[in-house]
Amino acid sequence: RPHSRARHPGARTMLPLLLLLLATARALEKLPYTPTLASPSLGGLTTTSTFVLEQPRCVFGQHSDAVIWLVVAIPEAVPNFNNSVGPGTPERAFQGFPAAAPAYMTLNTTLLNYPCPAPTGEITVLRVGSETSCARDDTKPTCNGPLPSPGPYRVKFLALEGAEPVAETAWSEPITLRTAQPFGSIAATGGGHSPGMIALTAILSILFAILLAGLVAMVVFWSSDTYSGSSTFSKPEAVTVRRYNTHHVYDQPAARL
Repeated sequence: RPHSRARHPGARTMLPLLLLLLATARALEKLPYTPTLASPSLGGLTTTSTFVLEQPRCVFGQHSDAVIWLVVAIPEAVPNFNNSVGPGTPERAFQGFPAAAPAYMTLNTTLLNYPCPAPTGEITVLRVGSETSCARDDTKPTCNGPLPSPGPYRVKFLALEGAEPVAETAWSEPITLRTAQPFGSIAATGGGHSPGMIALTAILSILFAILLAGLVAMVVFWSSDTYSGSSTFSKPEAVTVRRYNTHHVYDQPAARL
């Protein structure tokens, strides 16, 4: 045809190469697992800055060479979360969470620390937010630092082989932490005691303890004083004094010759 152009010689070699790359590229595996809080029987599942998750046991069995990360995000960051942004970057640093970094990555480990099944009697939980020493240390962007507010937060586990994400779990349901309340806002207890009554009871208990301590000190003092007096005025031993008559010796004149 007069208007047809000859195909570039390299096009035939590039097409098989692209097909080979697409065939060898590993798709991100979506795992049927949703992170959850630990069993309520453990207690203390949420505090004002931490929460406790179940470990993802028997979840990443096909990725023995991967490093498993925990991703903590605010709910607004979940729809547009980018798995290709790796840990330790400014966009995933704990120190910038949540203002500069809407999500951070922490608690990295390998599959060896998530054995399947879990050994009998072992507590298989993760406490998120338990590290305080690195919270302001910019050289440790993967710090598991205390959470800055009650939240809510959402989490997922992400497996990386090198810098490539290979598997991920679903996002958790929103997790809300406890909120610290000032003393004056504490509601009355079931017995009808107001905060003022509780404070008065505490003051009276302290005064009673001081009075009791003073009474004990007085008893000890009196006891020691009585013991000391008995030893001072105890009956002395009988002493016998012999009376001696003093004989005066007079000089006698020398014997007469």
